[in-house]
Amino acid sequence: MLNLTQLKVLESVSRHGSVTEAAKELRYSQPSVSHHLARLEAATGAKLIQRVGRGIRLTPEGELLARRAAEILGRLDAASFELAARVGLRAGRVRLAGFQTVLSTLVPKAAAALSRSYPGIELNLIDAHPADGLRMLRSGTVDIALIFRNADTPPDEEEGFRLTHLLDDPLYLVSDHSDQRLEDHRESAWVGGCERCRAATITACERAGFAPRFAYFCDDTVITQALVAAGMGVAIVNGLALRAHRAPGVHATPLTDSPRRIYAATYGDPPDPPATTALLEILTSLP
Repeated sequence: MLNLTQLKVLESVSRHGSVTEAAKELRYSQPSVSHHLARLEAATGAKLIQRVGRGIRLTPEGELLARRAAEILGRLDAASFELAARVGLRAGRVRLAGFQTVLSTLVPKAAAALSRSYPGIELNLIDAHPADGLRMLRSGTVDIALIFRNADTPPDEEEGFRLTHLLDDPLYLVSDHSDQRLEDHRESAWVGGCERCRAATITACERAGFAPRFAYFCDDTVITQALVAAGMGVAIVNGLALRAHRAPGVHATPLTDSPRRIYAATYGDPPDPPATTALLEILTSLP
């Protein structure tokens, strides 16, 4: 029979790759950690840990169980806060993962509104790329993940995820000259962002009849705009990024088609915990 203490020990050893570090984190003795691992192997009938020189590593079976342990512990942690919140929204916690442009524009407003309406709710924020945010959501590490999808990409609600549409974020051509068109930059150098951002740029340029020549790649929109302002290239940047930061010398021309769509993703069957529901309602009501 598995127990939570043994799973907690395995998960900690998996993260640290060390019995010593796991013992420090859990405030156990090293023999106690080794004892729990041995009991877990006996309970499962599987070899979970291998000795490698002076260190250890998890077997494939150990890695599988460690991943599941992380999910179980994350869900259990969330459940404890959900139960506390059932008495009302006087207490509770909601954990949100989001990417840079929403964390610097939408989320501060939502956080302030949550604090005013529900001062007992604790809000934890994590900076995470949408793909990472979804993985954290599935594992129970966060309660909401803010993600985006390009207009030409369907929401693609994977099993277990629920997507709430928040807004459409328009795209802009940014260059160091005003009143530019995409067609004017067939021969220009382009600054590309993350994979999804590059996909949106490629799609927009293809509609204009050419393929962009990427000379630089940068996920940071502040750096992207600095390169554009210095005349090193042009780029397509979303409206939230321009709202968060507008570099001097950069001109933005709106692209009327293909805005990207911003979603709040949750996981599992409804209803959501009260604190999560409260934050979702605030996010969907933002102007």
